[in-house]
Amino acid sequence: MAVTLEQARRVGYTCLKALLRFAFMVANNLVAIPSYVLYLIVLQPLRMLDSKSFWYIEGVLFKWLLAMVASWGWWAGYTVVEWGDDVKAVSEDEAMMLVNHQATGDVCTLMMCLQDKGTVVRQVMWLMDHIFKYTNFGIVSLIHGDFFIRQGRTHRDQQLVLLKDHLEKYYRSRNRKWIVLFPEGGFLRKRRETSQAFAKKNNLPFLKHVTLPRLGATQVILKTLVAPQENGTPASGDTVIKGSKAKGLQWVIDTTIAYPKGEPIDIQTWILGYRQPTVTHVHYRIFPVKDVPAEPEALTDWLYQRFIEKEDLLTHFYETGAFPPPKGQTKAISREMTLSNLWLVGIQSLAFLSGGMWYCIFQYLYHCLF
Repeated sequence: MAVTLEQARRVGYTCLKALLRFAFMVANNLVAIPSYVLYLIVLQPLRMLDSKSFWYIEGVLFKWLLAMVASWGWWAGYTVVEWGDDVKAVSEDEAMMLVNHQATGDVCTLMMCLQDKGTVVRQVMWLMDHIFKYTNFGIVSLIHGDFFIRQGRTHRDQQLVLLKDHLEKYYRSRNRKWIVLFPEGGFLRKRRETSQAFAKKNNLPFLKHVTLPRLGATQVILKTLVAPQENGTPASGDTVIKGSKAKGLQWVIDTTIAYPKGEPIDIQTWILGYRQPTVTHVHYRIFPVKDVPAEPEALTDWLYQRFIEKEDLLTHFYETGAFPPPKGQTKAISREMTLSNLWLVGIQSLAFLSGGMWYCIFQYLYHCLF
């Protein structure tokens, strides 16, 4: 088939746009990430004198970095519509997010979603595959205190011990509030066949849009972060509106990400922007942690039930283009998430100004010393 002039122009424009976006992203990383590291090096005396203030400043810088990642998708037209419970109501409490995992773009989508959730975005801890440690953002996540988990049966027990130690050492000392977990342990396309075989062998539901979750990390987080009361039951609020002020993990936020036609956005698309503008849909359901069972067998059943519900949610979404209304209601309410372009430009400008400032400082020091 012959390529028309209009098609050639469209392809050329897409390639040029992708090239320019990639160049901007590289420049953005070259100034923003070193600046983040250098600011925190300079602030080490403050860390020794006032650890709380240090981690507050680190959190603000971390939020700005996540805003820069969000801006790459936002300016390419990759927006988000949110459904279900309003998680802003629990943004000042401690919560664990359980998220389905389809592609590398899931993390970028969540980085965008968290931007308007109060202080959460700067106080969140991420659990990610260890391969992310070796990406450009790895040094930032290491400093922030995120946990990189190595997948595979041979590493599982050791990783859970390391996770427990990590949470005890960093979660409260750095005033973290939310923790983000992908319980499936990998991307849908990689785990679906194995999960379906396991489900068939164990007489469990056949899932197409999600995979059966793994228990280990969820159990460790609940055991480590939920504050027990004198009677041994978890401290928690009774409703989302009232919210409990007791210390410890108080909520589990079941988070379901859906892409139109089931075509997820990967990190390459997020950066290069060659895909047409896309609306990603994110559904939230909030559970008080007191309603989450602690015993392994009961917790496994509870966790499986959440992902069976995700399967139903996604099936409905792919058939209708919308999530179903909550039980007892006739209409589902959605909320379009927005970001301020002025604020994003301000953050990007600050990053480049910081890069220029550090360059001038090093140039001055170099001339003074040599």
